[in-house]
Amino acid sequence: MMGQGRLAAWGVGLAALVALPFVYRDPYHLHILVLILIWSFAYTSWSMMGRFGLVSLGHGGFMGIGAYVTALLWNHAGLSPWIGIPISMAAAGALAMIVGYPCFRFRITGHYFVLVTLALSGIVLQVITATRDYTGGSLGYTPNRASGNRLLALQFDDKTTWYLIALAVWLFGIVVWHWVDRSMARYALEAISEDEDAAAAAGVDVTAEKLKITLLSALMTALAGAIYCQYQMFITPDTVSGIAVSLQMVFAAIVGGLFVSLGPTVGAIITILLAESLRIGFGTKAVGWDNLVYGVLLVLFIIFLPKGILGSLLDRLKLQRKVPRAHEQKAVQVARPGA
Repeated sequence: MMGQGRLAAWGVGLAALVALPFVYRDPYHLHILVLILIWSFAYTSWSMMGRFGLVSLGHGGFMGIGAYVTALLWNHAGLSPWIGIPISMAAAGALAMIVGYPCFRFRITGHYFVLVTLALSGIVLQVITATRDYTGGSLGYTPNRASGNRLLALQFDDKTTWYLIALAVWLFGIVVWHWVDRSMARYALEAISEDEDAAAAAGVDVTAEKLKITLLSALMTALAGAIYCQYQMFITPDTVSGIAVSLQMVFAAIVGGLFVSLGPTVGAIITILLAESLRIGFGTKAVGWDNLVYGVLLVLFIIFLPKGILGSLLDRLKLQRKVPRAHEQKAVQVARPGA
């Protein structure tokens, strides 16, 4: 019954989300929803690794590769994003393997692994900035507008179309999250996060399992960057790459709930609404304030709500359900003392 109720709730929720842009057409609010869905997918991609103790600060690099490679192939080679996006994902995946294999093979873990991924994110940012003749550097980069088939160029002016695309991508991320959560890989990765030596002794291929989840996370993050680029039609190194983007992913996933599929989505709602509120309320005076607020909130959440907003809420609901059951069992034992 619980499973059927949960499926029914998901069905009703998805139906409402699909119907939303046909009922409510305000362009600005649809724009905010599209951003929330795209960034939710990016945060979910990071949480694929983060939930198993693989804390990466290099995902800003993967997202930047997804965005810039797709745009560069379109502008300079005339390759449609339908071809460019898989190529950009392959590039991000190859970089993840190049960095990940030696780290996992030689047991570079904990804060050393964090530092390696931090360097990766910084390197990608510097490469994008240094190759300004091709990428526009810190001034940003704009994909060429399509003069013909907009579907081939993956360019749409209609917010409703982009909302449905972003919704499909977000749902894909949730499905992948649940697929990993219900697979044997989850138990292997949990064992690795607890004790690598014990997991290896039990027959788990530690390097292979870490590489698999790293590759999956990198591919999904690159896809998020490519979709963001096609939607915004303008990217800069600071918005899709670098350390700040990686830290934003960490903040959103932890604050929303790292071990819950919808946790990163809650985190995306907080980050996007916070950034928009600061932009509207303070304009250019609030540039960079969102990162300051992220840092303060991250420390507070780690101390007081380590399972995030959604994770803590679900734990409280489970506790409330257990208390009445315990009282019922106690009442039965009192009524039937011989039982």
